[in-house]
Amino acid sequence: MPFALARKDEISLSVEEKVASLFQPDVLLADQYFGIFRNKSHLEPEKKLMLAVLEDAVYCFQNYTFARDTKRKALFREAEEWITEQDNDRPFSFENICWILGLNSDYVRRGLLRWKEEKMKMKKREVTVCISRPSRSEAQRGGTRRGL
Repeated sequence: MPFALARKDEISLSVEEKVASLFQPDVLLADQYFGIFRNKSHLEPEKKLMLAVLEDAVYCFQNYTFARDTKRKALFREAEEWITEQDNDRPFSFENICWILGLNSDYVRRGLLRWKEEKMKMKKREVTVCISRPSRSEAQRGGTRRGL
């Protein structure tokens, strides 16, 4: 019976009343409105942890690229392997962390690898310049040593 009554009330509304009801403002308390956005402005703890993992990997990747000591070399290698691995089976894989944080993993990966490539080119140029540049004593004497 309640269905029949609701149907009867619905039929009794005129077309104008139905159309007008579409444009009525929704009543929403401020607390309800801001409650929707309250959690959006701050990352949940899990997302904060994932962001910290990503930040640490990028830090190790960028700061230990040319490391000489064993510990930093290992940190760079681990970060590079993690970034380049395209596995998403593990919750804290690079792919999954990027996806959960709303980042395009391929884009981030390509950017980091391009950054490394540019740094490697710069390093190679520095080494080439250092090798080909005459020493200070040779430059003061007017060229390279001949006759030895």
